[in-house]
Order: sequence, then structure tokens, then C-alpha cells
Amino acid sequence: MTIRRRGLLALGAGALALPVTGCDRKTQWHEVDISGSLPPLEFSMTDAMTGAQVTAADFRGKVTLLYFGYTLCPDFCPTTLTNLAAALRQLGKQADLVRVLFVTVDPTRDSQPVLKQYAALFAPQIVGLRGTPDELAALARRYRVAYSVTPARDGHPYVVTHSAIVYVFDQDGNARLLVSSMATRKPDIGGTAQDLRTLIAQHNPPDLIERIMRIV
Repeated sequence: MTIRRRGLLALGAGALALPVTGCDRKTQWHEVDISGSLPPLEFSMTDAMTGAQVTAADFRGKVTLLYFGYTLCPDFCPTTLTNLAAALRQLGKQADLVRVLFVTVDPTRDSQPVLKQYAALFAPQIVGLRGTPDELAALARRYRVAYSVTPARDGHPYVVTHSAIVYVFDQDGNARLLVSSMATRKPDIGGTAQDLRTLIAQHNPPDLIERIMRIV
């Protein structure tokens, strides 16, 4: 199993080239503000933890991060998810207001049990999602994500390529940020955590956050 690094990095650069509109000048983001540049979160897939079909509506009320990858990824996926888990730990009890959706681009090999076990390795807020080829293609197309899966044949190895970008949606499902550093050697874990705190605060009054932190 190998990854074409040059192609992967190019995909990430392409995502960063998305037009940026609707920026909130009052907010200083650490990550790239894409407010108004992409459609709201929308999908229908299988939750690997429960086996149930879920949609974006099931995650309303949470700051939701979207990342495409696969469980046999040798470097980018485990690095990204490890760094996101570190950012979630910095949030403390507020991490309960965040979900990370890990969408496999290799559902043929990533069965529900495999994806469930993999997502659980990183953080309880990480949800493994598995879709049909049509569901996966529709979600990737919606957010301009390129990926490919080439089965092994004629002596050539099984090859998967995918973007390394993390999309961040607010509690209403609106696209807000692109996080590009989580797969790099110098991830901005603190900056990402602060951006998540800002999004949480924008949609939750301080007294509600305080009650959640007392309960969790």
C-alpha cells in the first residue's frame, strides 16, 4: 500500500486555492476562513460505531470537522487524526461540542468493524463514516475533494490518493474553515484548538458552555 505524495500535496494546495469570501473581519482566525465559499454540510453515510445511517442533521449543534482518508494510510491519516485528537484535548470538556468525521475513501477494505476500531484509537469525538461509492463520490464532489483507489494488478501495488485538508463547519452546518497543517511536521494544534473555541463561543452562550462543562 503506497500513497502518491506529490499528488496528495497538490490536492491540498488546490483546496487552499478556493476563493475566500464572506470573511468576518472581527475574528482573527489561525486557519483559512472559507465562510460563504462552500455549501453547508450535507451527506448520508453509515456510522461505523453504530452501523446506523446518519446524515449531517445528526451533527447539528456540534462544530463538525470533515476529513477524507483510509485506515491503511501509512502517514497522513494517522498524523492528522493524532494532531486533531491533541487539539480536542486542549479543549477540555468543550470537546464534547465537537465531532470529527473521518470518511473512508477505501470502503472496499475499510469494513465497518475495521473503521470502528481505527477511529476509536484516536479520540471519542472521532466518528468513522463509510458510504457507498455514490455517497462517497457525491460528498467528495460537493467539497471539491479528489481521491482515487487503484486496486493491485499486474504486479502493481494497491494505491490510494486523497486530500489532506480538514474542513470545519459550525453548529449550523455552514463551512467556516480549512485546516491544512495537521498532516505536516509543524501542526498548529494550539491555533486549531483556539479556532474551535471561537466557533463554539459564537453559537453557544457562555452560561450554556459553563453548564456543559459542569455536567461532562
